[in-house]
Amino acid sequence: MDKLRAMQLFVRVVDAGSFTAVADEMNVTKSMVSKELRRLEDELGARLLYRSTRGQQLTPIGEGYLQRCRALLLQMDDADAYVQDMQSNPKGKLRINVPMALGITDLSRMFAAYLQAFPDIELDIHLGDESLDLIEHGFDLGFRAASQTFDSNYIGKPLTRFRYQVCAAPQYLARHRRIRKVSDLAQHNCFIYSYFRNHNRWPLNEGVTVSGNLRVNNTLFMRQIIEAGLGIGFLPSFVAAPGIQQGTLKEILPKAERPTLTLYALYPNRQFVQPKLLRCIEFLQQWFQTQPF
Repeated sequence: MDKLRAMQLFVRVVDAGSFTAVADEMNVTKSMVSKELRRLEDELGARLLYRSTRGQQLTPIGEGYLQRCRALLLQMDDADAYVQDMQSNPKGKLRINVPMALGITDLSRMFAAYLQAFPDIELDIHLGDESLDLIEHGFDLGFRAASQTFDSNYIGKPLTRFRYQVCAAPQYLARHRRIRKVSDLAQHNCFIYSYFRNHNRWPLNEGVTVSGNLRVNNTLFMRQIIEAGLGIGFLPSFVAAPGIQQGTLKEILPKAERPTLTLYALYPNRQFVQPKLLRCIEFLQQWFQTQPF
């Protein structure tokens, strides 16, 4: 028995005042309507309606059950309307964790476009490079660059791929020993990014351990120090690109092997994912398809 359908039928019979009216409305026989309600009563183990030749009347239990059916069906209609409304016109707040450099260099443009497309969404964005637990800190969405999959608590939607570039300013390269191979980096002043997973071991070819007089937790800050001619950095391509294009940075060892990272939109793995979040991720994926990285 479809219990939800039977509940809807029960409410309709009470509102219409007769089995015949509901049968005509549904284009079925009166006996089919009566049989469906009898099954519901058998399922519940209680009489909902007194039937007679003059019509039907609610039992005391039927009166209480009717109120609860109305409330349940109203909630169901509200849930359906909520989904439809969110699909067509997302509303509400989204808390998003964004890496500092990516947020400043590229994602500010993306989120500006997103707010123009969905003006009823309120964004609460946290910029920071530290690795935060999205669930613990109450984030709906986070951006993570990784070369491996995530644990079962999260779902990662790929957005784009990027590479790392070893960079130095032309004046640094002019003043220091020439770099011909990866191992030469060990003899240079190489800056360390605090949140880099491999710490001071750069994944070039078989790997090289580097050292230097600067450790910092922000790659944009690091790029400015590199452009001042003070050392060498291992930068993501979206951070290095402006300096390389303007000539304030030069890429070193471009043919050395290195990992390619995927940028993911990461969100908690829950039974029900908010439509506004899914629409946001869909927007992100489309936006990144048009952006060179």
